[in-house]
Amino acid sequence: TDEIMQQEIRPLVAVDIIEQLHRQFAILSGGRGKDGAPIITFPEFAGFSEIPDEDFLNVVTYLTSIPSLEAASIGFIIIIDRRRDKWSAVKASLTRIAGAFPGNLQLVFVLRPSRFIQRAIADIGIKLYRDDFKMKVPIIMLNSVSDLHGYIDKSQLTRELGGTLEYGHSQWIHHRTAIENFAMTVKTTAQMLQTFGTDLAETELPNDVQCTEELLSAHTDHHSKLKDELKLAVKQGATLLTCIREPVTRSANSKLSPDELENVATVERLLAQLDETEKAFDQFWTKHHLKLEQCLQLRHFEHDFREVKLTLDNLMEAQAGFADIGDSVTRVEHLLKEQKHLEEKGQEPLEKAQSLALHGEQLIQNNHYAVDSIRPKCVELRRICDDFTNETKKKYDILGKSLELHKQLDKASQWCEAGIYLLASQAVDKCQSQEGAETALVEIEKFLVTAKEHQLSNPKEFYNQFDMILTPEIKANAQRIVQKLEDVQEMFDKRQVSLKKLAAKQTRPVQPVAPHPESSPKRASPKITRPAAVENLEQFCGAPGRELAAQNGNHALVCHRDTSSTALKECSQPQSHIINELIETERVYVEELQSIIEGYASEMDNPNLLHLIPSALQNKKEILFGNLPEIYEFHNRHVRTGGCSVPWVLWIFLKEIENCIENPELLARCFLKRKEDLQIYEKYCQNKPRSEALWRQCGDSIFFQECQRKLDHKLSLDAYLLKPVQRITKYQLLLKEMLKCSKNSEGTAELEEALATMLDIIKSVNDSMHQIAITGYEGDVSELGKLLMQGSFNVWTDHKKGHNKVKDLARFKPMQRHLFLYTKMLLFCKKREENTDGHEKTASYSFKNSLKMSTVGITENVKGDNKKFEIWYNGREEVYIIQASSVELKNTWISEIRKVLTGQLEACR
Repeated sequence: TDEIMQQEIRPLVAVDIIEQLHRQFAILSGGRGKDGAPIITFPEFAGFSEIPDEDFLNVVTYLTSIPSLEAASIGFIIIIDRRRDKWSAVKASLTRIAGAFPGNLQLVFVLRPSRFIQRAIADIGIKLYRDDFKMKVPIIMLNSVSDLHGYIDKSQLTRELGGTLEYGHSQWIHHRTAIENFAMTVKTTAQMLQTFGTDLAETELPNDVQCTEELLSAHTDHHSKLKDELKLAVKQGATLLTCIREPVTRSANSKLSPDELENVATVERLLAQLDETEKAFDQFWTKHHLKLEQCLQLRHFEHDFREVKLTLDNLMEAQAGFADIGDSVTRVEHLLKEQKHLEEKGQEPLEKAQSLALHGEQLIQNNHYAVDSIRPKCVELRRICDDFTNETKKKYDILGKSLELHKQLDKASQWCEAGIYLLASQAVDKCQSQEGAETALVEIEKFLVTAKEHQLSNPKEFYNQFDMILTPEIKANAQRIVQKLEDVQEMFDKRQVSLKKLAAKQTRPVQPVAPHPESSPKRASPKITRPAAVENLEQFCGAPGRELAAQNGNHALVCHRDTSSTALKECSQPQSHIINELIETERVYVEELQSIIEGYASEMDNPNLLHLIPSALQNKKEILFGNLPEIYEFHNRHVRTGGCSVPWVLWIFLKEIENCIENPELLARCFLKRKEDLQIYEKYCQNKPRSEALWRQCGDSIFFQECQRKLDHKLSLDAYLLKPVQRITKYQLLLKEMLKCSKNSEGTAELEEALATMLDIIKSVNDSMHQIAITGYEGDVSELGKLLMQGSFNVWTDHKKGHNKVKDLARFKPMQRHLFLYTKMLLFCKKREENTDGHEKTASYSFKNSLKMSTVGITENVKGDNKKFEIWYNGREEVYIIQASSVELKNTWISEIRKVLTGQLEACR
């Protein structure tokens, strides 16, 4: 339908009827009548009557469409030249013109046939048939061209009609086709520009740099091509204009015909249209190109903003994680170096951010279309830069305060140590004399003058000065040092009192006050007996009675032996303090277990960290951590009370805390109730050697370092894996303290039973750890019954069936054997110790012999040594003489063996 419509609307052009025009049966020579009417000439044409109607109509229609509307409205003058033809041809021509001429007619001139007869016939015919032609205009019959000249000036007639008008039909057709082609070029170019402009206006701007660059390049290339098309069109029009004006250019006397003048005007009009179109297009392109360039600038700005913002966010995150203010001078100095490094690291991103913000401001000043998007980003960049700068300054201020604080604390602590050393170095015998006492007093007074250096004489003022950085840990450390200062000052006061008495006239010698036992640099603590099972367990696990505790931010080794000053007193603190200590340490313990599980064990399943895990550690999480999750779940079983979750130890305390303080048996019952649950520590301790071996192999891997960094732990994982071993030995110490404070009071029996239970658990754990080190036994030790006792002895053997020399030799050369007493079997093993990669010695027990308990007998006393006893087998065919390290140990073993034998006898009965 569109094609049909286009065909109907589209006017005729020369190229469409080029063949008909070349036949030259009708021409538009360019001549005009006296009133400016266009002249169409029908020259003599032999086959005029044979011209198809369609061809005739097309040619006449085309010719009438060429003159301007103004000229066409005057009306056309038709000249029919039939001088060499007949009347019939004249008649046919008039009839066809009258029926098919599409324009307005003004006059019709007919050059009648020149031959006499045909002229006469024409005269008669015109009179007879004038009305048949149905022409509303006059038809003037002319005998010659001279008659025609009376109506139309010669200058408007071609040479064929006796005129002087230059006309070349081929050139005319060439000009017409060229003009029409140029008009079509102008139209096509305008449409192309309009289409391109529409596409540009409808184009959505991309959201990334690459697509924006591609779009800008594509549009620029298209624009360049269209500009080339415009230049070609302008060149084509200029060339055509030159061709039309060629006669005038060639001869100054020549003049262009009205039609040629119209052709010039047409071409000039088309060139003007091209110029206007180009200007409008250039104006639109300038705006669009500017918008594309601004879009590209915006996308570059946004891309740079995202990169800089990410870097700044990481920088701020690193700074936010820089929360530690240090717990010692060395640590604070290290933190200051780290802060300096972070500040230096941040300089480049900060400079980029400032530069990018400045670039954004320039874009805004250059009237960028996306001001609302650029300005907030500039503000955000400047804000982050200011925040980092301010936070850095704040960090420096805090760390500076912290450094000053710890230097003062260190000075105070050193002053205390120096004071203690001074007191300890004052010889007692020299102070007995008046002179010696006075000298000692002078030394003390000089030393006390230096107390101003540590600036802790006024604790309140000290706390006010450093209030902004006093964390609970630092405050506790400061309080400890302040207390230490007070203690040392008290020691000096006492020493001064004593020395002043000595400085006066003496009637008897005075013993000077000695420094506090804990502060004396050369004073050894008295030894207190502790259970062998506790010693063995701690030694076996590599933790000789020590527990890692956080004190003032430092991880120090705190000994939980009975050799502390509190253990030397009958009751060093109220029971409530002991219970509070138990509660607080239990909370810390559970939190530490949780941090290990979440920060290490769970991270081994993190796909983002798998590449950091060494191959030797793959699929060995249970070996490294043992049943630590089970221990954590056991301790972390809780109830909800007032919105708080508390460990199991607090279960009873939360309900009746006051009764618990007044009735310590509640605490004892708690441990008695949990006796079976605490056996889970046995499995953990049994796995500990395997865990330590795996740690020695993989402990320096990047994976553990990364986990430790995330947790901000000061110590590595192996230190925390000792916690359960240390914790199980801690409970019996607290129970001992409770027992000291509850002598001869209600609940003492239950506390003693609870203590015995805990010691029994520790012993059981200790025994089981020795048991797993047995090698060479072909059976399953789990089928031998419960492990009751284990220990090292000197053993002699006596075999009745053996050679006498062998028997004699056996009696006089003891063997070192480690015995394991089960309910069903007694194992004899040889203890071996091996060094492992430079670490502590690892014990193992090589199986040598075994005796079924159902076939053994025992002799309690061996003549000549009260530490020996006999175990015989199969009616004394084999006799084992066993020597214990003490009578008590011997009696304990005999008692336990008798229980086994008695139990077997009762079972038989």
